[in-house]
Formats: sequence, structure tokens, C-alpha cells
Amino acid sequence: MKTIAIHATDIPVRIKPSVYPEPFASRMAGREKRQLGDFFGLNNFGVNLTRLAPGAISALRHSHTKQDEFVYVVQGNPTLHTNEGAIHLEPGMCAGFPAGAGNAANLSNDTDSDVLYLEIGDRTPGDEASYPDDDLQATLVDGKWQFTHKDGSLYD
Repeated sequence: MKTIAIHATDIPVRIKPSVYPEPFASRMAGREKRQLGDFFGLNNFGVNLTRLAPGAISALRHSHTKQDEFVYVVQGNPTLHTNEGAIHLEPGMCAGFPAGAGNAANLSNDTDSDVLYLEIGDRTPGDEASYPDDDLQATLVDGKWQFTHKDGSLYD
């Protein structure tokens, strides 16, 4: 029988810590994702319960062309980095990033305690992500991210 309700922390942590190619994947050390949406077989949008250890970041700062993203802070005090600068968040605060707006964002944990937050995004085919601080771009092809340098050449 399929599980219809569970404590989110009982869902296993994603085995592969990052889908980024190196040298970017190792920058995700200290981040753990529990793929809540995948656990329940959701196809149209993803939901992750993400933990950032002290010093960890959520992702490379990025924006999407077709995917809306939303984050809700459950525990801790992450810093949200956007094109406008840094904003300190606390539990109960949320942030949203409409597709195509070009506001690149990520979270960092600059504190001595864990941060726990929900991240929600849709899975629109053909989405692209840009990374203004790094030599990286991504395209969603058949449900998987393909990463290239900004000049279009592939990562090894």
C-alpha cells in the first residue's frame, strides 16, 4: 500500500548531494535534501525539505526562465542572496521567484545552527537556469538538467 502521510524527516536524504558538475558539486557540502514531492510521486512540481549545516549554501545563485520557485523557512536564520543584495530570514519567512524575472537567488547559512526550509518549484519542460556568478548554464531536457559552460561547451 502506498504511503499517503509521513513525517517529512522520515523520508530519506537524497543519495546524490548535487546534480551540478564539478567544480560546483563540491560547493554543496553541508546541504541535505529530502525529496518530499518525489516520495509521493508528484510529477508537476517538486517539494524538498532542505537542511543547511553551518557554512553551507542552498545552490549556486541562479534564476529560471520557466520555473517558479518558492522557499519557506522552517528553522534557523539563513541569508537570502538576490540581485538586490542580502536579506536575513527567520522561521516563518518566505520568498518567491517568478519564472523569467531574472532575479538570481540562493540561501546561505552563516550561523552556528542548522537551517531547515521548504523549497517548491514546478517542473516545466524546457526550463533554463542561469548562474550570474559562475561559468555555468543549465537546460532541463527530459526531466534532467544538462550543464554547459556559458560558451555552450560541455563539462567533462
